[in-house]
This record gives sequence, C-alpha cells and structure tokens, in this order.
Amino acid sequence: MKLVISFLLIALLPIQWEPDFENAKKTAKEKHQLILLNFSGSDWCGPCIMMRKEYLESDAFTKVADGNLVLVNADFPRKKKNIPAPDVVKRNEALAEKYNKKGIFPLTLLLNADGKVLKTWEGKPEASLETWTSEIKSICESNK
Repeated sequence: MKLVISFLLIALLPIQWEPDFENAKKTAKEKHQLILLNFSGSDWCGPCIMMRKEYLESDAFTKVADGNLVLVNADFPRKKKNIPAPDVVKRNEALAEKYNKKGIFPLTLLLNADGKVLKTWEGKPEASLETWTSEIKSICESNK
C-alpha cells in the first residue's frame, strides 16, 4: 500500500525545472537528453502565462519531457516580490545575453547537451499542443 501511495504522489508532482543552466547541461550529457530553455516574464507577460498554463503544464508536455528533456526556465519577473535572488538574476541575464539578445518573451529553445540550439519558438507556439509536443518528441528521438 505504501508503495502505491508513494508512486501516486510522485506521479502527481509537477515536472521539475532545473534552476542552473550549467547543471542542466551536465544532467543532459549524463542522461543523453536535450535541454528545453524557456524565457518568460511570469508576472507581466500574458503570452508567457498562457504558454506556461496551456503548454508547459500540460499532461502532453509532461509525458514528452519525462525522460527526454532537462527543463530550464529563465524568468524575468517585474514585481519586486517575485524577483529571484541576485545570483539567479545574474544567471538568467547571462542566458539572455547568449540565447535571447532581442529580449523576446516567451522564447523557447531546444538545445543539445553542449548548448547548441536545435529549434527555436518565438512567442507562444502557433501549433496545437499535440503538434508542438510531437515536434519536440521527434527532435528528441532523432538526437539520441
């Protein structure tokens, strides 16, 4: 009974987002996975909020992400109460300098474990959730 309850609790947990890009690269190399890097403005960007709710928190995305992706979110909130610790802000700014020089929100990139960009989505995807997740899954499979 305890095993069933433990399994259910783990299954109900949301997918995990790695806060540190360098750790994400290390994990991606070890597990032969790709990195999904998402740039968001969690408390001011309407399309970012919709992207999170409709795509990134969906069961379809969770199924594809599990075992295929290491997830990193570089968030740039504006409200003082939501601004992360200074070291996190610095890391996110460094990621933006490298991968999001134009300051596009949301911006989602699929990267290999070395940080090479394989695919970029500017804004909220125009494709349906099913099409978007299928595309990610296909890219993951072709890069194993």
